Amino acid sequence: MAPINNNVWISSIEILQKARISRATLNNYIKMGIIMKPVIRKPDDRTIKAKKIGYFPQDVLDRITAVKSMKKEGYTMRTIVNQLTRKTDISVTKENIKVKKDLVKKPSNAMTNNRTLMLTINDIDYPAYLLNGNFEVEWLNQNAEENIFKQNIRSIKDVTQRNIFRLLSNMGLLKNDQSRNEFVDFHMSLVKSKQEKAILNNLYEGITEKEVSILEGIYDRVDSPAELSFNGSYVKIISPTGIKVAYCAYRLFFREGVLLIFTPVKDGIMQGIIELLSNRASVVNDLIRQRLPTLVSFSVMVADLEESTRICAELPPEEYFELINQIWKCMEGSFKNYYGTYGKHSGDGMVYFFLKNKDSSYLLNSICCALELREKIKKISGEWKGRKGWFNEIVLNIGINEGQEYLGNIPASPNIEFTVLGESVNYASRLSDFARHGAIWTTKNLINKLTDSERIKLCYGIKKNVGNREMFIENVFSRVMDMFRLDDAISSKCKDIGTLPVTEIIGKI
Repeated sequence: MAPINNNVWISSIEILQKARISRATLNNYIKMGIIMKPVIRKPDDRTIKAKKIGYFPQDVLDRITAVKSMKKEGYTMRTIVNQLTRKTDISVTKENIKVKKDLVKKPSNAMTNNRTLMLTINDIDYPAYLLNGNFEVEWLNQNAEENIFKQNIRSIKDVTQRNIFRLLSNMGLLKNDQSRNEFVDFHMSLVKSKQEKAILNNLYEGITEKEVSILEGIYDRVDSPAELSFNGSYVKIISPTGIKVAYCAYRLFFREGVLLIFTPVKDGIMQGIIELLSNRASVVNDLIRQRLPTLVSFSVMVADLEESTRICAELPPEEYFELINQIWKCMEGSFKNYYGTYGKHSGDGMVYFFLKNKDSSYLLNSICCALELREKIKKISGEWKGRKGWFNEIVLNIGINEGQEYLGNIPASPNIEFTVLGESVNYASRLSDFARHGAIWTTKNLINKLTDSERIKLCYGIKKNVGNREMFIENVFSRVMDMFRLDDAISSKCKDIGTLPVTEIIGKI
């Protein structure tokens, strides 16, 4: 028999320790049918002296938690057994694992053998949704809309309006703190696991002082969950018919946020979901591909290597690719530090988005990132001058623009690329074409949207020729067409932005 996957199974010894129950209680739960019979095998842990030991699915801990919660609420053991032992959806033997068809929707792409059932997020027939780092709903299924939120969440295009606590407030669940609500408590525990209490003042735009006060009280009384895969909690949610339904809430933490799946306690052990969540990489890819198209505020940077064709012609192929890889490597750290997200664009150049929902200083972040890149590229340029003995300057021409448009992603194999529809990216691309000698250009609109404290940190303006001298005039703008001499022909790429007021970013003060 193949070794048991410890990410999915847990030994009886661990259950006794984590659930804090006696072996007699565990045996009673098995006899009552609350918990399935274990798979008996040799222990993987060599320090265990027993020749054989019982292994259970990880969600046995959730079942025990549900029993404890129901006992606290006054349910008799007979009632608990009746609720938890209705036709179980799974049978486990030493030789196979069978998940019955009523556990999840029949997978269209299911691949099975005597041990594995491959499920996807779309196969889950229970309420499920994804919250990002700002606790905003980025993906959900129809079951969650109907049975959890009781409204069409997908029609809300502004991601800030999909903040989970804003939604809870709209549902009337934050009116007072006199009566506890398990659903609100559950989500606050997720906040507590990631953020300090001070974040509650700005949890979502428009939050009232009364709501902050209520949420602070909830924050103080809830526990912070451990970030364990498919760790579960017992939660009661009012159904559309007004009846309280007991759910086991599974949660999977990862870099992009937290995935929540709510399975009715009465439906028994959710082994199919346990198996799905154990494959973290597959789940993350599914979720990223299916994020809701969202109206977001953002800044976009387009950076293009000047004279790339000439540099390619002068260098041996292996050295040209070495240079490009070196540039990409040095850029990645800067984009990460300033919360930049790689994006897809039909034009030339490297495109990165700085999203408002990632950081409120997204506009300043894009400018600071561009300035940092310019300094890094200067060092690379100096290294290659010394190495090749040439006088070529390696520079990135950068255009930055802001906008509010729909952000989505287009599935591509093997990568997933973010895409924005609209003119904002095209304008940034045109500014990159307009820039020369490593200049950084941005729009008047972007500068105007910076706060006063952010704006005074920057040196920006326009260089003008006065006689035989070039003068720099600070804190001014110019239309692109006015920066061409009368006898100069405006390039076709710049005609689109001819009337756009722009300014050059020189540095930070």
